[in-house]
Amino acid sequence: MMNKYFKTFLLRGLMFGGFGPIVLAIIYAVLTATVNGFSLSGGEVCLGIISTYILAFIHAGTSVFNQIEDWPISKSLLYHFVTLYIAYITCYIINTWIPFVFEVLLIFTAIFVVLYFVIWFIVFLSIKAVSKKMNKVL
Repeated sequence: MMNKYFKTFLLRGLMFGGFGPIVLAIIYAVLTATVNGFSLSGGEVCLGIISTYILAFIHAGTSVFNQIEDWPISKSLLYHFVTLYIAYITCYIINTWIPFVFEVLLIFTAIFVVLYFVIWFIVFLSIKAVSKKMNKVL
C-alpha cells in the first residue's frame, strides 16, 4: 500500500519539480535587470537550480500525505509540515539565503509556521466549500 503512495510522491515531484527552477530563473532575471552590479557565480546558479528543483519536487510530492486514507488529518498534516519545513530550512541555509544564526532561524520558523497554517486553512476552507456545493448538487 505504501508503495502506491511512494510512486505517487515521485510522479508528482517529477511532474512539478521543474517549476522551481523556472521561478528562480525569473527572479535572477529580474534581479539582474534591476539591481546594479547583481551577479552570481556559476556555482551559485547551479546550486540554486538544483535546490529549487528539489524543493518543488518535495513540495509537489508531499501532497500525497493528504491522500493516505488510513492516516488521520493530524498525522498527514504533521508529516507534510515537517517534510516541507526540513526541506525549506535546509535549502535556505545551504544556499546562504538566510544565515545560520539562531535569531534568523527563529524568525524563519515563525514566518514559515504562520504562512503554512494560513495557506492550509485557506485550502481547507476551499475544499470544504467545493464539497458542500457538490453535496447540494447530488
